[in-house]
Amino acid sequence: MNSIKYIFVFLFMVSLISCGKKNETRIDLTGIDLNMEIIRFDEKFYSSGPENLNQLKSDFPYLFPAGNPDSVWTSKMLDEDELFLYNSGREVFGDFSEEEKTLSDLFKHVKYYFPKFKEPKVITVLSNVDYENRIIFADSLLLVSLDVYLGRDHEVYADYPGYIKQNFRKEHMVVDVAEKLAEPVLMNASTGSFISRMIQQGKKMYIMSVFLPEVSDHEIMGYERSQFEWAEISEVDIWKYYVENEMLYSNDASLTDRFISDAPFSKFFLEVDKDSPGRIGVWFGWQIVNSFMQNSDSSLKEMILMDNEELFRKSRYKPKKK
Repeated sequence: MNSIKYIFVFLFMVSLISCGKKNETRIDLTGIDLNMEIIRFDEKFYSSGPENLNQLKSDFPYLFPAGNPDSVWTSKMLDEDELFLYNSGREVFGDFSEEEKTLSDLFKHVKYYFPKFKEPKVITVLSNVDYENRIIFADSLLLVSLDVYLGRDHEVYADYPGYIKQNFRKEHMVVDVAEKLAEPVLMNASTGSFISRMIQQGKKMYIMSVFLPEVSDHEIMGYERSQFEWAEISEVDIWKYYVENEMLYSNDASLTDRFISDAPFSKFFLEVDKDSPGRIGVWFGWQIVNSFMQNSDSSLKEMILMDNEELFRKSRYKPKKK
């Protein structure tokens, strides 16, 4: 593990390293029809006057929780800070046509792999930068909080930690949507050994990658390109660290916080921590699932249903030296 300490020195020398090349296989989406509807609720709400509130409540009752007096909503319509967020969203997203295309492509890929999928109605909203609920997927509705995608350097995010706002970019919105669409198709296996937890996350990343074949692996992972390259270069040493410290089959819950949960860095409790990206265990889970799919004839659905530790044993995963 000591050699990891010096890896960051070489990151400037790896500009030609592939940052997780996408699978070259492309699927035929012809014949997959969509009836996609996008409603710009943010525009309807903030461009309407209080005199139109009752109509909005009638048209969108699910966006107006019971118990709030009308004064709450009229205040929001006229609030300077909220209007600033709304106008910032208009500047970033325009008519939303670019996002409509990427969401359409995403929905078609989901429907290709899961024919019973019914594309949800997309509703754009503002959430006062509630980044933990930036995308809400509930059966027929998909709520997208535009004010979480204004660009990580936007002034409204000035006080947010770097690792939190790293993906507050409109390009990452479709990745967050894909994650929400991938989650329901996974079997629940959030507990158990560390290797099982890593692979559970790796399954989700693999599903997202087939839903988004045109999106780079580092974007899907939510990493900067340099962070993804660090993971590739460090793969052998980190895997050795896991093995030597007997972590793979450990049920220690703290390993989730150290290597799977969102964090500014992964926690080896070594000097290298400051150079590492967070969620490195998720990256490893994805590599293991990739190895399994490359070395088996299993379908996507078969992979999803397979026991995580069995998948690991059959994956023939070996960390790759760079």
